[in-house]
Amino acid sequence: MLGVLLVNTGTPDAPRAPEVRRFLARFLSDPRVVELPRLLWQPLLRGVILPVRGPRSSRNYEKVWLPGGSPLTVHQRALAAALQEALPAQAGGARVADCYLYSNPGVGEAFAALREAGATRFVVLPLYPQCSGTTTGAVYDQVGDVMRTLRAMPDLRLVGDYHVDAGYIGALAASVREHWQAHGRQSHLLMSFHGIPVRCVRLGDPYEAQCHGTAQALAAALGLADGDWTISFQSRFGSEKWLGPATDSQLAELPARGVRELAVVCPGFGVDCLETLEEIAIGGRETFEHAGGTHFSYVPALNSRADHAAALARVVLDARGAG
Repeated sequence: MLGVLLVNTGTPDAPRAPEVRRFLARFLSDPRVVELPRLLWQPLLRGVILPVRGPRSSRNYEKVWLPGGSPLTVHQRALAAALQEALPAQAGGARVADCYLYSNPGVGEAFAALREAGATRFVVLPLYPQCSGTTTGAVYDQVGDVMRTLRAMPDLRLVGDYHVDAGYIGALAASVREHWQAHGRQSHLLMSFHGIPVRCVRLGDPYEAQCHGTAQALAAALGLADGDWTISFQSRFGSEKWLGPATDSQLAELPARGVRELAVVCPGFGVDCLETLEEIAIGGRETFEHAGGTHFSYVPALNSRADHAAALARVVLDARGAG
């Protein structure tokens, strides 16, 4: 049987300050995420950042929390079920487990559960279409940690990225078109990706180039002219220089350039989460309208759409060499 690990960053267990602080402590303690000396970073993280950011982030989580839990958990669970349905039943079948880098269930727990269920071959699918050491690299690290505990090495494949995969781009384009049909077509499309420090790119991280590759492929699929869309990067943290242009700056500046009707899509997020729902759909709208925008529209993440699940199923099968 084929075991598929669908891996994402993670989420707090509840929208309360203690749970948020616990999650952020795990997340921001990973050297893949913050590349500072531990002796310098940990006192700053524990003594300043967590006490301030925990309560503030908990209030943001409260705005988007769903009856079933965190949006990321709810949507990823549904996507895992959809991916399970999309994978073919031949060759012993497949079992999909969703797991997280910094919350439960973790990578090791999910891998053990798949082995217990009878999986003998594995594909690890980070839910990051664009590869970065800060995200995909962390998945590879944790998978390596699991492998170090084993005597017999499993048949294992890891997906590095799928940033211009035809199925993924097709699903994105279909979601934007359907959104336009339901809400009216806005004059401009902003494609917002999660940011990373510029230093990471200078050191060889392919993320920026892959984000631009995704944006250009999506624009081509939608038939957009160069002036009809913009790429930007969101969620900056810390004081060093991050990739630009910044999403919040673009939202504040576009109305002055004559763009008063705007749709925003976040192609780097496989499922909706705090960064898409609170930072963009709520906070981004406020920024754009305060700057003079008259119509703001957020295009939901692909979540558990059938075409998204079908695209990921093909990525998994290609990784297995199953054609």
